[in-house]
Amino acid sequence: MYDDIFMQAEDLIDLLNFRYATKVFDPNRIIGESTWSILEESMQLTPSSFGLQPWRFYVIHNKETRASLREVSWGQGQVTDASHLVVMVARTDLDQFDVDRWISRLSEVQGTPVESLSSYSEMILSFSSNMSVEEKQAWNTRQVYIALGQLMSGAAMLGIDTCPLEGISPSDYDRILQLEGTGYTTAVACALGYRAESDKYAQMPKARFSLENLIFYK
Repeated sequence: MYDDIFMQAEDLIDLLNFRYATKVFDPNRIIGESTWSILEESMQLTPSSFGLQPWRFYVIHNKETRASLREVSWGQGQVTDASHLVVMVARTDLDQFDVDRWISRLSEVQGTPVESLSSYSEMILSFSSNMSVEEKQAWNTRQVYIALGQLMSGAAMLGIDTCPLEGISPSDYDRILQLEGTGYTTAVACALGYRAESDKYAQMPKARFSLENLIFYK
């Protein structure tokens, strides 16, 4: 019943080859609202451990804010020139509040009594209790990178270019976006839009290690 919504296997490889870390965006080309809504849903559908979703995604439209972020991003033009800029932030902790919030949502969506999910809740809390606050933040940040990968892959399938941005100052991003005290901190950013014709990197072949050096069977 799903045959009509799946792409051919070779199409996937073509789209992944289409994707590259875009260095120069065309500032005059903007992602349409309906397409952007789909990309937002793709972020919402990102999988995470225990389903906790320890993140938030900030879509930065304000030009002055983006200019300020560019100053603390090594001057990278993608921050201001891309159609959209998403700042992905990670939860700084993982405590009873986070677990209760997730269990409540799970109960609501699946129509399951909260009481019947108590063992699941206890399992998550047992897992988190073995980590320090610093380890929890690091674990949450790794979850955010799953969302980054999903966003970039989804964008490629829609013919939209992306550039992941780690060359940023997270603490300055936190300051500019007023994240202090929210329980979240900047992990990574992603610029999305359409490549400029002047971006020479668009035509460069991907340099990857061979499958024989990457994939092993036991």
